[in-house]
Amino acid sequence: MAVGGMVGGGIFSTLGVVISIAGQWAWLSFVAAGLVALASGYSYSKLADKYGEGGGAFTFLREIHKEGFAGSLSWVLILGYILTNSVYAYTFGTYLAHVFDFGPWLPRAAAISILALFVGLNLRGVGETSGAEILFVWFKLIVLVGLACFGIFKWDPGQLSAGVQDHGIPAAIFGAAAVFMAYEGFQLLTYDYEDIENPKKTLPRALISSILVVIVVYVVVALGVAMLIGAGKVVENEEVALSIAGKQALGTTGLIIVTIAAAFSTGSAINSTLFATARLAKTVADHDELPKSLAHENSKEIPDRAIIGLGALSAVFAVFGNLSSLVEAASLTFLFTFATVNVLAWREKAGHRFLTASGAVLATTATIALTIRLFREQPWSLAALCCVTLIAVFGRPYILRRQS
Repeated sequence: MAVGGMVGGGIFSTLGVVISIAGQWAWLSFVAAGLVALASGYSYSKLADKYGEGGGAFTFLREIHKEGFAGSLSWVLILGYILTNSVYAYTFGTYLAHVFDFGPWLPRAAAISILALFVGLNLRGVGETSGAEILFVWFKLIVLVGLACFGIFKWDPGQLSAGVQDHGIPAAIFGAAAVFMAYEGFQLLTYDYEDIENPKKTLPRALISSILVVIVVYVVVALGVAMLIGAGKVVENEEVALSIAGKQALGTTGLIIVTIAAAFSTGSAINSTLFATARLAKTVADHDELPKSLAHENSKEIPDRAIIGLGALSAVFAVFGNLSSLVEAASLTFLFTFATVNVLAWREKAGHRFLTASGAVLATTATIALTIRLFREQPWSLAALCCVTLIAVFGRPYILRRQS
């Protein structure tokens, strides 16, 4: 489940973005981002162990009586999940449109449709299907690794830099920060802490092993796909790069297989993210840090208003955003959140302090690097994120008072 939460639609969405930034060092970007995720996963598991409950950053901050900061951070984190779902929906639409060329309206219409489908399924209480999720995870892992093998067996390192500008190894840091969204899904597992058998032992093993698996998958895909079709072609077709690689490997059959894998991956990722985020929103609302209306449940004990609101906002971003800005904005929200969790774990002496301190330094460095990149390349995205953060910090108390 943790692997599925990370791979989801991430690699289908982010490969072109990271190669456009880091060029031939894209694989190193995935390694660097993976190191941040490993340290953060360790901190998450140790904090959950310390407090004996899941819930992520919001719960951990509440435990040390930082309710105001916990509320503000939860607003930023929920925004990150909304942006992530919009990336998944956008990716679903573009891969579908690449096969069925019905016009420029199809990607956006498909994005809205897939979000509406999973909003409906979740409202009916049938959104969480663990058996199907496990099947989807195995399917997409086999497709991704198989596709990567075609390129790696070809072994043409020159393709890693063909058609792209080489900015050197330092560019890998900016690449890692920009696509950190591809690693965010592991912490969804901490929300189910109470349902995990022997969580003190199982949770850290699940988080660390799953992150290691995903690092390997991302690295071989970054190498294999670039060697198969060339880095320049990946960037040129960043929204559907894996479909292009699939067609190069197996012709039309490869194109169809990769498109099906992308559809399953993005669909299951939307489902799991929507499911977990709605329950996070309800938890935050129950503690008076979001409007109480978002804690409302329907007859099936589903937080219906939260699900509808999250789905609607994701649809808006999917329709009006573009892939690069959505990916990088989502990555920044998660890097900030994970930096906070690592600092908290270090402060509370949860686990080995060297590891938690390393996570805090790595996540903070990546946060600063991505902020600099957004300031240079996408100032409007950075300005929008700053506005949301200011509202979360200063406007939230006023909004909640008016609502009450």
